[in-house]
Amino acid sequence: MRPPRRKRYAGKNPRAFAERYKELQPDKYQADVRKVLDSGKTPAGTHRPIMVAEVVECLRPAPGEIAVDCTLGGGGHARAILERLQPGGKLIGLDVDPIELPRTEAALRAEGFGPEAFVARRTNFAGLAQALAAEGIGAADLILADLGVSSMQLDNPARGFTYKEPAPLDLRMNPARGETAAELLARIDEPDVTRILTDHSDEPHAHVIARILKAQPVATTHLLERLVRTRLMADVPGVTLADAKMSVRRTLQALRIAVNDEFTALEALLRMLPACLAPGGRVAILTFHSGEDRRVKKAFQAGLRDGLYSDVARRVIQSTREETRANRRASAAKLRWAVRAPRRPR
Repeated sequence: MRPPRRKRYAGKNPRAFAERYKELQPDKYQADVRKVLDSGKTPAGTHRPIMVAEVVECLRPAPGEIAVDCTLGGGGHARAILERLQPGGKLIGLDVDPIELPRTEAALRAEGFGPEAFVARRTNFAGLAQALAAEGIGAADLILADLGVSSMQLDNPARGFTYKEPAPLDLRMNPARGETAAELLARIDEPDVTRILTDHSDEPHAHVIARILKAQPVATTHLLERLVRTRLMADVPGVTLADAKMSVRRTLQALRIAVNDEFTALEALLRMLPACLAPGGRVAILTFHSGEDRRVKKAFQAGLRDGLYSDVARRVIQSTREETRANRRASAAKLRWAVRAPRRPR
C-alpha cells in the first residue's frame, strides 16, 4: 500500500506552517533545514537559543553544581549548561508550556541526561523556590531565565501567537488555563486597554489602538493585525507601513504579557532570587523589551546596594553582529547577570 501523497501547496515554496514538512522533519531533511538556517531564518517548529556562549560565560557552570533553567523552552541553553555540569551536576528545568515541555524533556533524555542529571517541572519561574524545595535543594549555584517567547510558540498558528496565518487571538503560554487575549479584550474597557499597551510595550499610539480594538470584537490575530495596521495609517498622520507593523507587534506583545501576567511572575522571581542562590551563585536573565530589562536592572542594582549581590552587570550584553545576522530574533535580546554575595559571618 502506497503512503498518502503529501498535500500540495501553491507557489514554489510552502508558506503555511503545516506545509513546511521539510523544516518540521529536520532529521529527514537536514540539508534543506541548513539552507533555512544559513539564510538567517529559524526553521518552522524549532527554536534557536540566543547568546548561548555569553550565557555560559556569565554562569560559569562547573561539574557537580546545581543549576536551574527557569524557562526551559526548546532546551538549547539547558543542553549547553548540562554538558558542563557533568559529572555529578544537576539541572532543574522549569516551563509552564504543557505542549513543549514533554518534547524537550524527551529530547534531553534521548541525549543521555537521566533523572540524576536533569529534572523537568511544569511551572513558571515564579515557582522557583517550590521547585528547589521539591528536589530537597536549599539553593542553586546558577540560575537562568530566558524571558523570550520560543519559536515553537510564535510560529505555530494553533498557539495563537502569530498573525502570519489565520489564528485565534489566544497568546496563552498554557492554553489550558486562564482567558485568551480575545476574551480579555472583550472584558476590559478602553482605558484599561490603553494602560496595558502603554505599560507593557511603550506603545506611542496606545489610545488610538485601544479605540480600534474596542470598536468591534477581535477574535483572531489576522483581524487584529489588519485593523491596527490599516486604521493607524489612515487615522494618524505620518504613520508609515513600517511604523504600523511595529505597533502591531507591540500590541501583541502587550496583550501576551497581560494574558500571562508576566510582569507579576518576573517580579516574584526577582524577589526570591537572592534566597534561591547559594553564596557566590550566579544568575543570568535574558530580556526582550524595555519593561523586562528595566525591572531586572533595578532589582540587580538594589540587590547590590543592599549587599545581597557582590557584583552585577554594569552594562547590558547584546548579541554579536554575526549572531544577529544569522538569527534575526536575537536583535532585541539583552543579557544581565548578578553574583550572590557570600554569607556574612555571624
